[in-house]
Amino acid sequence: MQVALIHDYLAQDGGAERVLKALHEIWPEAPIFVLFHDRKKINFIPSKNVTESWISKLPFNRRAYQWYLPWMPLATENHNLKNFDVVISTASMFAKGVITGPNTLHISYCHTPPRFLWADNYTYISDLKQNWLVKFILPHFIHRLRIWDKMSVDRVDNFVANSRTVQQRINKYYRRESDVIYPPVELKSCSLKKMDNYFAAGGRLVGYKRFDLIVKTFNRLGWPLKIFGIGPELKSLKIKAKKNIEFLGQISDEAKGRLLSGARAFIHPQIEDFGITAVEAMACGRPVIAFAKGGALETVVPNETGVFFHKQSWESLLDTLLNFNYENWDRGKIREHAGKFSAEIFKNNIKKHIDDRYEEFKKGFNQEALIN
Repeated sequence: MQVALIHDYLAQDGGAERVLKALHEIWPEAPIFVLFHDRKKINFIPSKNVTESWISKLPFNRRAYQWYLPWMPLATENHNLKNFDVVISTASMFAKGVITGPNTLHISYCHTPPRFLWADNYTYISDLKQNWLVKFILPHFIHRLRIWDKMSVDRVDNFVANSRTVQQRINKYYRRESDVIYPPVELKSCSLKKMDNYFAAGGRLVGYKRFDLIVKTFNRLGWPLKIFGIGPELKSLKIKAKKNIEFLGQISDEAKGRLLSGARAFIHPQIEDFGITAVEAMACGRPVIAFAKGGALETVVPNETGVFFHKQSWESLLDTLLNFNYENWDRGKIREHAGKFSAEIFKNNIKKHIDDRYEEFKKGFNQEALIN
C-alpha cells in the first residue's frame, strides 16, 4: 500500500504537527507534501521526506505566509499525488483539497473546518492587527476561499474528526459524516514532582485562546501564574500583566512537563477543538480548570480530573478559582485518565481505521470493475 501524507504547512509545533509526526512514525517511507517547511521550527521530520509547493520559493513565505492565503488552494491542488493507493491529509485549512486519482483513497484527519472561514469568521477579521483597508478587502477573499473550501470537501472519501466537537462542525458546515479518533498526547515527559504554589497556563498565544481572561483574573488575585508559549498576543499580554505573572516563552517538552507537574492546576479558558495541552497537564497528575465548552468537555471529568467554569469571563474564572481546592486530587487517577489519549492508542486506532477503509475501498472498486 503506497501512502502519501498531506499537511497544510510546517511552521509551528502544535497539536496538528504531533498528529503528522505520529502518522510519519506509522508510515516512515510515506512522502509528506506541504505548502512550505520552516526547518528551523520543525525538525522532527527529515527534509528528504518533505515536498514543498511553489509557495516555498516566494519571498518571506516563512515570516509572512498569511499574505499568500488566497493562493494556498491553488498551490495545494498542484501537489502531484499520482501512483498512491492512500492519501492521508491532516488539515485545519486547505490540505484536504488535494486532487487524487480515481483509484486513490483519500482520508482526511480534520482538526477543524478553517476557523477563519466558518465558526470564527467575524472575530478573525475584527481581531486582525491590520489597517482598515486590509479589513475592508479581506472579506472578499474569505468569501471566495469559503466557496473553494466547501467544494474541496467532495474530494475527501472519508473524514476523521479529532473530537466530537469537530465532528459536529464537519456535519454543520460540510454536511458530511465522520468518525472520531482522538489525537496523540505525549505522556512520557511528565514526572510527578512535588506541587508548588503557582498555577500554569500556556500554548499558542493567539486571541481566540483567551489568555487575556487569565491575565485579568490573576491581576486581581495576585496569585503566582506561569504562562508558557509564544504568539501574536504575547506583547499585549505582557503589557497588561502584573508582577505575579511570569511569561516563560517557548519551552522544551521536558521543561513543560516539570512546569505542569508542579502547578496547583492548569488553566484552560478557551474553546478548543480538542485541547492537547490540557491533557498533557492531566498526564502530569494535575487538575484542569477549563471553560465548559469544546474539546474540554470530552477530556476533563468534573471533580475527578478538573473543574469547569461556565461563562467565558474573568468573573466566572475568578469565582471558580476562589472555590477551588487544589489539595484533594488523586494524581494517579488523573494521570491514568490521560493515558486514554496516548500516542500508542492513537497509532493503533488510526492504522486500523485506514486499513479497514482501504479494504472497503478496494472491494467497492473491484466490484465496479466486475460490473463493467
